[in-house]
Amino acid sequence: MTAAAHDHDGDKDHGHDGHDHAQAVTADNERRIRFVLIFTAAYAAIQAVGGWMSGSLALIADSGHMVSDAAALLLALIAYRVARRPADGTRTYGYHRVRVLAALANGASLLLLVAWIAWEAVNRINQPVEVLAGPMLIVAVIGLIVNLVGAWILSRGRKADGNLRGALLHVIGDLLGSVGAIAAAIGIMLTGWTLLDPLLSVLVALLVVRSAWSLVKESLRVLLQAVPRGLDARRAEADLAALAEIDEAGHFHAWTLTDDTVVATIHVTPGPGVDPLLLPGLVADWLKVHHAIDHVTVQVDPPGALRRPELI
Repeated sequence: MTAAAHDHDGDKDHGHDGHDHAQAVTADNERRIRFVLIFTAAYAAIQAVGGWMSGSLALIADSGHMVSDAAALLLALIAYRVARRPADGTRTYGYHRVRVLAALANGASLLLLVAWIAWEAVNRINQPVEVLAGPMLIVAVIGLIVNLVGAWILSRGRKADGNLRGALLHVIGDLLGSVGAIAAAIGIMLTGWTLLDPLLSVLVALLVVRSAWSLVKESLRVLLQAVPRGLDARRAEADLAALAEIDEAGHFHAWTLTDDTVVATIHVTPGPGVDPLLLPGLVADWLKVHHAIDHVTVQVDPPGALRRPELI
C-alpha cells in the first residue's frame, strides 16, 4: 500500500485544494519587450536602407539581425499572451512551456543568421565592393544608441525569464553588430581598406554564437526534462535516505517546469516507528531548503518496498 502527498511553496495542506501549477506571467517583462520591439523594427528599416546605400555588409548583416530580432521579440510577445492562459484539465501545468519554445526559436534563428553572415562575408572577401564609410558610420552610431537603450530596458526585467533572456541576447547581438559597424566605418575612413567590413562582420557573428548556442542548449535541457544544473539526483536520494525518519529513498526525478521553477517526484519508506503521514511534508521541506525545489510529489511506500526488484 502506498500513499502520495504533495507540497507546493511550503504549503502544508497536502490535499488538492489550491494546488495550482500555473505561474504568473510577468506583465513588466511583456511591456519591456513590446517597447523594444517598436524601436527595433523601426531601426531595422533605416539600417537596411543605409546598408544598401553605403554598400556595407556590416550594416546589411546587422539589419538582417535586427529583422530577426524584431521577429523574435514578436514571438516572445505571442508566447507571453499564450502563457497567460490558465491551466485546464488537459494542460494542468498551463502554457508556460510556450515561452521555452520561443526561447529555443530565438536561439536557433540567431545561429542561422550567423551562418548567413559568415557566407556573405566570405563572398565579400573574395570579391571586395566599395563601401561609403560616412553614411555607414552615421547609421551605425544611431543603431548603437537604439541597442543600448533596448538592452538597458530588457536587462532591468525579471532575469530568470528565459523568454526575456532570449530577447535580451538578440539585442546584445545587435549592439555588438553596431560596434563592429562603427569600427569598420572608422577603419575604412582612415585606411581605405574595405575588407574591414566583412572581417568585422565575421567577428561580430562569432561573438553572437556563444550566447545563441547557450540559449538553445538551456531550452533543450528544459524541454527534455533534464535534471536542473547543480542538482545531483543520486546525491539527493542518498541525503534523504540518511535522515533518521526515512529508511529508503529512490526513484527521484527532477526537472525544470519553466524558468526557475523546479518540480520533483520521489519514493520513500518510513523508518521504524515513524508515522508515514509525516514524511511528505518532511521531504518536501528538505528539498525546498536544500535544492530550492518548488513542487514535490512524495510517494510513501511500505518498509522494504524499494528493495524489491518487482516494485522498481
